[in-house]
Amino acid sequence: MSDQIRQLEPSAPWSIFADLNAVPRPSKKEQRIAAWVQEFGRKLGLEVLTDDFGNIIIKKPASPGREKSPVTILQGHLDMVHSKNADVDFDFETQGIDMYLDGDWVRARGTTLGADNGLGVAAILAVLASKDIAHPPLEALFTLDEEQGLGGAKNLGRGLLKGKLLLNLDTEEDHVLTIGCAGGIDSLIDWQYREEPVPENGKSFLVQLSSLQGGHSGMDIHRGRGNANKILARVLMACAPAGLRLSAFDGGNLRNEIPREAKAWVSVKNEKRFAKLLKAAEKEIATEFRTVEPNLKVTATEAPLPGKVMRKADQAKFLNAIRAVQNGVFRMSPEIPGLVEASTNLAKISLGGGHLKIGSLQRSSVESSKLDVAAAFRAPFDLLGAAVETANEYPGWKPNPGSKIVQKMAGIYQKMYGDAPVIEACHAGLECGIIGQAYPGLDMVSFGPLIEGAHSPDERASVSSFKKFWKFYVEVLGAI
Repeated sequence: MSDQIRQLEPSAPWSIFADLNAVPRPSKKEQRIAAWVQEFGRKLGLEVLTDDFGNIIIKKPASPGREKSPVTILQGHLDMVHSKNADVDFDFETQGIDMYLDGDWVRARGTTLGADNGLGVAAILAVLASKDIAHPPLEALFTLDEEQGLGGAKNLGRGLLKGKLLLNLDTEEDHVLTIGCAGGIDSLIDWQYREEPVPENGKSFLVQLSSLQGGHSGMDIHRGRGNANKILARVLMACAPAGLRLSAFDGGNLRNEIPREAKAWVSVKNEKRFAKLLKAAEKEIATEFRTVEPNLKVTATEAPLPGKVMRKADQAKFLNAIRAVQNGVFRMSPEIPGLVEASTNLAKISLGGGHLKIGSLQRSSVESSKLDVAAAFRAPFDLLGAAVETANEYPGWKPNPGSKIVQKMAGIYQKMYGDAPVIEACHAGLECGIIGQAYPGLDMVSFGPLIEGAHSPDERASVSSFKKFWKFYVEVLGAI
């Protein structure tokens, strides 16, 4: 269906977006898309540079008459979050994204769309390829490995960029100019537990929790959506009186995605009581979450008996730790109304064969608060005796309300649309804070078109919003 997408207006960036989505581009495996972008720049006769990490910089001289305008950096990341529904057969490393048009929305069939940050990258490449868009001297910066720890920004080569203005095209509301973001840190759990034989005269089931909304663990964390790992642990605890014994648990996907599906392999001694307790737990939880998770589903299907189950004492420790661990909003900002200051996401659980591994991400716009929420998250696992490691730490981006480029863009927006844009910090992690450390003194802003459901298979991009964003973007480039 990419031909349908190529016919959308403005056609140049949409066509490039279709090209991007034909190339697999998972985090840490961006070699193919990086080669494609480099070739794109070379075919235009532009200067193409790469740093030691593989980040790409393409430089384009100013359009005629704009030679004295300040050098401007346009920035986006090449990788995308790879997430799909459990019942979708799709290989992100070999297949291009299957897109389709749904009214005003571009979607993908059962997978993430890649609009984050593919639409921003496409908008940058379209300007590089244009012959009639007025613009200052440009340095297009394409970073790698953003979604799995901002590796490209952290390892950005020094001395390659000359610009003093940076336009980051990686936010998702067309009426917002973003001037700050949260920092983050991963907490990784590793625990060895003991197993024992499956109790005799039991039946085995695969218990699945599915059809949650999921979403971006920064931008959507305040919406009260269900966390599949937390909810499934609650279901299993509710069914414990039926003699439930846990063999394996697999939930969630990526550190920056609210888990929407989880499953557990269990053995139960009293099948009838298990069915009754399961139904009651599903009804109770569905009632609690009915406004935010109307499609929540809990199922149990008979499965082959597992080889072993967790020792009963270890099972209780594990389930209690998952029920107790901090998840969701930790603290709202006392200074900026409506802004989440700190949060945590219990992202991924893998349990089986005597080994538990957990991945999580904590965020905060305040450094001390970031460390506090990470400490709160690890506390139940410290009590469990697990090994806890922190990784992928990155700083936030401190807002600069006096930014000249923000003031200029706000004035342009007001003139074009009659209303002032919203100027705010966000709870997501953006590369601006890290890039600003590598290149001190940058005047930065982030903006973009409307994208909903990023980091989940429900991701969708608004066609009309992208048209609005494109006009504003072109107008801004003409005014710098």
